[in-house]
Amino acid sequence: MPATDKDEQFWRDFLSHPDSFMSIGRRFFSRLPADPRCRLCAAPFASGGGVAMRLIGKRQSSANPNYCTSCEKVLIKHHGGAEVDGSMLFADIRGSTALAEKMTPTEFRSVLDRFYSTASRVVFAHDGMVDKYVGDELVAVFPPMYSAERHAERAVEAAKALLRATGHADPEGPWVPIGAGVHTGRAWFGAMGEGTHVELTIVGDRINVTARLASLAQAGEILVSVEAAEKAGLDPSLPRQTLELKGRQEPIEVVSLRVNAG
Repeated sequence: MPATDKDEQFWRDFLSHPDSFMSIGRRFFSRLPADPRCRLCAAPFASGGGVAMRLIGKRQSSANPNYCTSCEKVLIKHHGGAEVDGSMLFADIRGSTALAEKMTPTEFRSVLDRFYSTASRVVFAHDGMVDKYVGDELVAVFPPMYSAERHAERAVEAAKALLRATGHADPEGPWVPIGAGVHTGRAWFGAMGEGTHVELTIVGDRINVTARLASLAQAGEILVSVEAAEKAGLDPSLPRQTLELKGRQEPIEVVSLRVNAG
């Protein structure tokens, strides 16, 4: 199903222009129980929330369980995407191999499920979209369609909220150790795949950089590119460091953030 200029224009308009009605709907849906939920609109699929969504025509797609049937139709109809500015957040569990070694497979699966649910709630609450989960890693994107020019600020806020939600500000320590990376800039957003197996995804150098930052972050640390830090309005006096990223010729300047107890 080849992409067309019309599809590209649809995605550029869809992703670039804030939609107050959609943002309000996502915030409302994200407060309804229970996970799992649509990665685009946040409609819940289970429990009472799922029942309510089915009454308005939103049910979990049988072909792609990551989306509701309404959002799936949009992805299939407008195959393709467009380059727009946005911000990215990657976060993953530090030392997951050692963590899994100390648990039964069922116990480790429970930790992952709790991390997925916690991360999804945080991302939706901060005007982001869950792109995917890769093993123990969250990939989230913050396009301007929900927060206009504040997408970098919202991505940084989401990263800090995720550290708090996983216990990094608690005196007894986190229930799961997380490291995160945040970057901003131009990326390709759109629908990829064949037939009904279509996924909303993001690709480009900015995404690769964000992944590298997350991989270098220590437990309880957020590595934010200087570009994202400036757009997010972070204190310009924050200490900076220059990092060499695997696979890239150009180093990147970052600031390191942590959350404090209380």
